[in-house]
Amino acid sequence: MNREYLRWHSPRLHRDMELLVFGHAGAKVLMFPTREGRFWEYERLGLVESLAGKLEAGQLQLYCIEGLAAETFYGFDRHPAERIHRHAAFEDYILNEVLPLMASRNAHDCTIVHGCSLGAFQAASLVFRHPHLFRKLVAFSGRYDLTIKVESFGDLFDGYYDNTVYFHTPTHFLPGLDGGFQLEKLRQLEIVLTIGEADPFLDNNHYLSRLLSEKQVGHHLHVWEGRAHRAGAWRKMAALYI
Repeated sequence: MNREYLRWHSPRLHRDMELLVFGHAGAKVLMFPTREGRFWEYERLGLVESLAGKLEAGQLQLYCIEGLAAETFYGFDRHPAERIHRHAAFEDYILNEVLPLMASRNAHDCTIVHGCSLGAFQAASLVFRHPHLFRKLVAFSGRYDLTIKVESFGDLFDGYYDNTVYFHTPTHFLPGLDGGFQLEKLRQLEIVLTIGEADPFLDNNHYLSRLLSEKQVGHHLHVWEGRAHRAGAWRKMAALYI
């Protein structure tokens, strides 16, 4: 299986950024790690191995990136306004550095975005904001509103709220979409959401599913038995849904 390590200095983030590429051809998959994960997380957790057959057959090519959680949503040494604006800069890096890199290396017309846990939020936020750039979203165990408190998971903005938080939070801005280009492109996407029936974000996933249905956006919400917020479940999900 092809495996490549890439690193460059990002002019948008003003720091070096790293990523791993797996596979040589096929649909491109942009992969966001979990909160504490790095660009090598999905290799370590076995998700890459769960896709080995598709990678070796040239059906998929994975681009595993940094998530910058410690500088954005979990950067509690920063003011919440700085956290969300750092996330906006991270999105700018994805759009203007990572996606062009992927396009230059692979001309396949399908780009999939994937993430687990916090990575699922990042994946969904990116895809729902820029649906014209992608063909498929695959999100596992996500919380799609970082302002809500669930079990030990608190409001990541400490009560702070502004337009940037609003426009990067899927369950906040989706209700306001009324026709137009963005909603039209959302309806053309393939969207797969998964959650465990005992997972803390089950209700939030059902709420996102209802919002999508109200906007006539097709999607699949798969509820797994028990608690599925773990690597073993994600490996099985990846083999089935990516």
